[in-house]
Amino acid sequence: MGIASKIFGEKKTGLTKGYVDLEKYVETKTSETSSATMHIAVGEIQRYEDIKEISNYVYGGNVLILDFSPISDEEVILKRITNELKKMAKDIDGDIAGIGNNLMIISPSGVKVDRRKIRGKYA
Repeated sequence: MGIASKIFGEKKTGLTKGYVDLEKYVETKTSETSSATMHIAVGEIQRYEDIKEISNYVYGGNVLILDFSPISDEEVILKRITNELKKMAKDIDGDIAGIGNNLMIISPSGVKVDRRKIRGKYA
């Protein structure tokens, strides 16, 4: 028995009342998502240089919902980024569309963004 265990006590193994060990669930969850061929992520762009990370994700064949609210007041940078994203969508034969005022969705080849809003029966 070491000095630390004398001061802090022995490390208890096993489950304590009201405690669930999530470690075994994390491993299971990771293996399930690895079989997916496409992922959807939400990203945020704060400066022009962030396009590199975004492009890697999109060129990988994934869908990206991009929040550009941090730069929505800077028209020149926003226009420049929007043009780059349009070129990117064209390069991969994908699609790009605006969602509301500060969101954009970029999809890879084979995924078309429907621009019509789906509304409830009584909307």
